[in-house]
Amino acid sequence: MVEAGAFAGRRAELIDGVVYEMPPQLSPHASTLMLAQEVLRDVFSPELSLRCQMPLDLGTASMPEPDLAVVPGKSRDYYTAHPTGAALILEVTDTTQYHDRKRKARTYAEAGIQDYWIVNLARDVLEVYRDPAGDTYRTRRILRRGEQIAPLVRPDAKIAVDDLLPSRS
Repeated sequence: MVEAGAFAGRRAELIDGVVYEMPPQLSPHASTLMLAQEVLRDVFSPELSLRCQMPLDLGTASMPEPDLAVVPGKSRDYYTAHPTGAALILEVTDTTQYHDRKRKARTYAEAGIQDYWIVNLARDVLEVYRDPAGDTYRTRRILRRGEQIAPLVRPDAKIAVDDLLPSRS
């Protein structure tokens, strides 16, 4: 359907066999996405690529487009096929909390994504999901301003939650 142009000019993604049309990005979402991209770009080594709003091929029924995905290899490695997993996925949520927390979390857990983060703008927190088991995550942590987190694939890299959240001014 995508190749036929059915979604031209529209934001949509396939999750568990259902195509969801995504709302337009509001300014806080776009700005926070840029912040997170800058922070994560500085953290990951050349063996990992940072992809922004690009598809992950998680099987025949799901091809989500996470806000940010840290994937193995270089950009050129994905010329003929999308990545089939990620070391870290980060979503920015403002108007799509249910979609990110339920639908996408289930899909990412089923795919074995070990580290799934949600920058929750409405609550001004970072939600961290780890330890996937089936279609759920066994561990969920809520991190607030003043706290730090390290990606599982870079336990030596400390990221301040404040750096991922927009300023309050």
